[in-house]
Amino acid sequence: MTTVTVPNLLWYGNKPRELRFPSRWDLEVLEPPGFKKEASAKGAISTAFHNPIGSPALEDLAKDANEAVIVFDDITRPTPVSHILPWVMEALDKGGVPRNNIRFIPALGLHGAMNNIDFRKKLGEHIVENYAIYNHNPYENCKYIGATTTGTPVHINREFMSCDLRIGIGCIAPHVHAGFGGGGKIVFPGVSGIESVYTFHSKVFQSDPHTTGLGRFENNVMYKEIVEAVRMSGLQIIINAIINERGEITDLFVGDPVEAHKAGVEVAKEHYATAPRPWKDIVIANAYGKYNEMAICMFLAMQTVNINRGVIVLLVDSPEGQICHYLFRSFGKDYGGRMYGGKGERSAPVAPDTVRVVVCTEYPDRTMCDFFASPDEVIIKNNWEETLALLEKEYPKEASVAVIPDGTMQYFKE
Repeated sequence: MTTVTVPNLLWYGNKPRELRFPSRWDLEVLEPPGFKKEASAKGAISTAFHNPIGSPALEDLAKDANEAVIVFDDITRPTPVSHILPWVMEALDKGGVPRNNIRFIPALGLHGAMNNIDFRKKLGEHIVENYAIYNHNPYENCKYIGATTTGTPVHINREFMSCDLRIGIGCIAPHVHAGFGGGGKIVFPGVSGIESVYTFHSKVFQSDPHTTGLGRFENNVMYKEIVEAVRMSGLQIIINAIINERGEITDLFVGDPVEAHKAGVEVAKEHYATAPRPWKDIVIANAYGKYNEMAICMFLAMQTVNINRGVIVLLVDSPEGQICHYLFRSFGKDYGGRMYGGKGERSAPVAPDTVRVVVCTEYPDRTMCDFFASPDEVIIKNNWEETLALLEKEYPKEASVAVIPDGTMQYFKE
């Protein structure tokens, strides 16, 4: 047998999973170069804060501020925000911002609210117990600040707009719409209102969809919209991390929300880039960094599998389940959010009839695949042993196999 180790359970002990494969199978691990990169030392993080890109240092910005807000990415993203906060809080303290005037807001977009457990995972116990944290509500308490040149209405979280120092913390990783996440996305759509988020994902996307997609950054119509909206929002400084396969920070970019983000994307392009290997009999796509958005794995899996006769396995352990998404997920037997793709029994399955989709998870639920398939279009297995038995029955002799270590944090370089 051949053994492959993949990352697993990011926010639940961060314990890797071992997968065993028959030696007769032709096995290939599709891994980007950045996944094995070592974590940044504290000195490197300090250097990033003291040498911001395109903006004053955070400490200097804080000297002119009275009210500060820190927007951070939510539990669907791997950023270890608590590891970054010591430098942020030190800068605010040196700048003289009163503790009672500092608050935190998760960049939920249209994701469900975070709870106390989530906040402690992302921010650490000290922050949760000593600073105010407010969930973002996209349906209420958003301030209209104008429209972009394309006509997108920009509604931004009222508490965010009430502060004179606005800080964002997140990570840069391949994104299915904007090419790469991070940067101004922490605000738009991160703390934007429902009409803004809906227009962004519908009208803006539809205006030039071929410019969007994983790793497609230059001339991306959705990224251009983000840049315009974040400038309108007044976000002053961004702190963006690049992440390895252990959920650790390897590179950090601090500074102007656009300029620092661009610098980070140049590194991210190589860090996450993966060589495509199409036409495999079996594709194992593991979900780790964004494990509670496992549907992202399907983008890489469909580009790798033999569409005439293949099997896709989505490998995901998500104790809390897949994220609630008010735009895309189901909220009834035959209806869902404004852009929900299924209407009861789907007329167009996620994969061709010749491709089987298996989800291997210890935490299954009936509606977890509603992003991309109805319950009867996938096979659910509770552990790797059961999954392997199914695969060996399908391919008792030779098979070509690809393992994608984290299908939520990689992209195929064109």
